[in-house]
Amino acid sequence: MRVKSSKAKAGQKKRIDLDLKEIDALLARAEAGVLDAGDCEIIKAMAECIVYLSQAVDEKAVKIKKLLRMIFGASTEKKQNVIANAKDGEASSDAGEEAAGASSPKDEGEKIPPKGHGRNGADDYPGAARIEIAHPELKPGDPCPECKEGKLYKISEPGVEIRVKGAAPLTATIYELEKLRCNLCGALFTAPLPASAGKKKYDASAVAMIALLKYGYGLPFNRIAGLEANLGMPLPVSTQWDVIKEAMPLFQPVYRELIHQAAQGEIFFNDDTTMKVLSLIKENQRGDPDRTGMFTTGIVVVTGSRKIALFFTGRKHAGENLNHVLASRSAGLSTPLQMCDGLDRNVPEDFKVVLANCLVHARRNFVDAEICFPDECRYVIEILAEVYKHEKIAKEKMMPAENRLLYHQAESLPLMNELHAWLKTQIEQKKVEPNSGLGDAIKYMLKRWHKLTRFLEVASAPLDNNLCERALKKAILHRKNSLFYKTERGAAAGDMFHSLILTCEFADANPHDYLMALLNNAPLVQATPRDWMPWNYMDSLHTHQGSSLS
Repeated sequence: MRVKSSKAKAGQKKRIDLDLKEIDALLARAEAGVLDAGDCEIIKAMAECIVYLSQAVDEKAVKIKKLLRMIFGASTEKKQNVIANAKDGEASSDAGEEAAGASSPKDEGEKIPPKGHGRNGADDYPGAARIEIAHPELKPGDPCPECKEGKLYKISEPGVEIRVKGAAPLTATIYELEKLRCNLCGALFTAPLPASAGKKKYDASAVAMIALLKYGYGLPFNRIAGLEANLGMPLPVSTQWDVIKEAMPLFQPVYRELIHQAAQGEIFFNDDTTMKVLSLIKENQRGDPDRTGMFTTGIVVVTGSRKIALFFTGRKHAGENLNHVLASRSAGLSTPLQMCDGLDRNVPEDFKVVLANCLVHARRNFVDAEICFPDECRYVIEILAEVYKHEKIAKEKMMPAENRLLYHQAESLPLMNELHAWLKTQIEQKKVEPNSGLGDAIKYMLKRWHKLTRFLEVASAPLDNNLCERALKKAILHRKNSLFYKTERGAAAGDMFHSLILTCEFADANPHDYLMALLNNAPLVQATPRDWMPWNYMDSLHTHQGSSLS
């Protein structure tokens, strides 16, 4: 057995080697109450060794938990799933966990049907074709076949039946054009294509569908090619990229306008996720670049009642990409709010922001340390759960920003003050080892306390960066399925379509219809891209169609 004594020269501890016989002799002397001159030093070294090993075990347990989450992902961090000794039946107070007005089942064996698992009605199919079917035998005004006296009239609400059919995402139509030849002069006459056939082999709907499948839902080109080939509609990988590449310049004006409008926003959420670009990896292998990292930055901007999503892939960090966006911000606007985690690389260098840090990131450190410090971590998690409960109430009541601030100052400020005092006590009174998992979690929170509690002093300041974390799932889905981008141009295509598609989802717009509208009205989009944003393009379509009819 080897232990290290606390006496050392030049900061190095002296090693003490003991075998089992020496340890047994030491224990015998201790039991007899007669210790030798060097025994105290050995006992102290053994105690320090035990403390060190205990800390190492705790640290490894926390790191293993983090590693497992990185590999397999975390399905949830709700309070009742995090705290091992949570009371059975305890209601969760985490944001979004409580069901408003939910009633308990009458019998213990009765199950409450999960929300959202009912049947879809006709109104849930806005993209479905609607066909009116007249009664084959009767019409309004006919005598009633039952009573023979009354007359029939039309009911405003028709009966509804839904039929769902399967089809390939992209389908082809073959036009067989009749050919005629003169038997005397040999002149050839071919039937013209109908106007409905269009001029291009791959029309706007095909381009929009390929972009939506690839960048909206993470289907790699080769997977789309395999599906289409099995359904008798060959669509090679190279053809799909050619279609996207040809259409990219038509979307660029709207993408640039989206960045410009985002720059005028009030709240900026940003974060990074790793991404592979093969052309950049080859540069790394040649030793060319100063940087070797590759990232996709997600930026979600709240401007009024709208949300805009932006993505940027390359060697730049989130703060540098946010710096690029803010470069087109109009002078005279108020200082914007920024929400991110505690990394310095998320903050723009050239623009002043009111910086807020993510409370969920701080909480996650306690979630990781809970395996070794269940009581302490439970205390922190439960206080934060109460704060999120107040945030949920503010959202449900749709409080204006100022009223929300006053509500949090009245309800959440005492909780956060209590938590802050507890955190300081743990460190100052040495109730926790500073280098343990719990100590690291406490130091992280205390170091960023002012930024973590920005919601208690600034109206509209968010509590966490969850909005951006959810947005980054678009890029993460692409990474999981396609693994990488081949070139920087391919990454730029992904960034543009991710941005347009997710902004459509934020605006409750149909992304396929939106991309089609941009392609079909390319000259108008080029001239006034601000009129073709996901939230106002329908107005532009109606205006254009009305002027065409007149």
